[in-house]
Amino acid sequence: MRRQQGLLIIGVAIAFIIFIVVFIMIQLSPSHQAKEIVEAFYVYEEEGKFADSWDLFHSQMKSRFDKAHYIQDRAHVFMNHFGVTTFSFELSGVNEMNNWKMSSDAKPIGTVYEVVVTQSYKGDYGNFSIVQSIYATKEEGDWKVLWDYNK
Repeated sequence: MRRQQGLLIIGVAIAFIIFIVVFIMIQLSPSHQAKEIVEAFYVYEEEGKFADSWDLFHSQMKSRFDKAHYIQDRAHVFMNHFGVTTFSFELSGVNEMNNWKMSSDAKPIGTVYEVVVTQSYKGDYGNFSIVQSIYATKEEGDWKVLWDYNK
C-alpha cells in the first residue's frame, strides 16, 4: 500500500513537471509571443490608447505614420466618422512566413508571424467587421507589429 502511494506521488510529481515544462515552452515559442504582441496592440486600440499601439509598430510602419498623425487620424476615422465608441476583436491561429515584405518596395523580413484579426464594431452606421492579416516579428529584441501594403 505504501509503495503504491509513493509511486502515485512520484507519478503526480512527474506529470506536474512535464506540464510546467510544456507550459513554459509554449509561452516562450515565437508564435505564442507573436500572437501576444498582436493582442497587446489591439487591446491598446480597443482602449483608445493609440500612442501605446503606435509604439508597438515595427520601424517600417513607423516610417509610414508620424506618431501624432496616427493618434489623431485613428481616433478620428473610427470614432468621428463611424460613430464607434468601442469594438471587440478575435485573433486566429499563427502562421509562420519567411522573407515577407510589407510592401513591394520594402526590405524583406526574415521571419514574420501572421495573425488574422477580426475587429467587430457597433456604430452609427450599423454593425460591421474588419478582417485583417497582421504580422509580428522581432526587431532589436522586441516584438513589433506590421500591416500588409502589398497589392
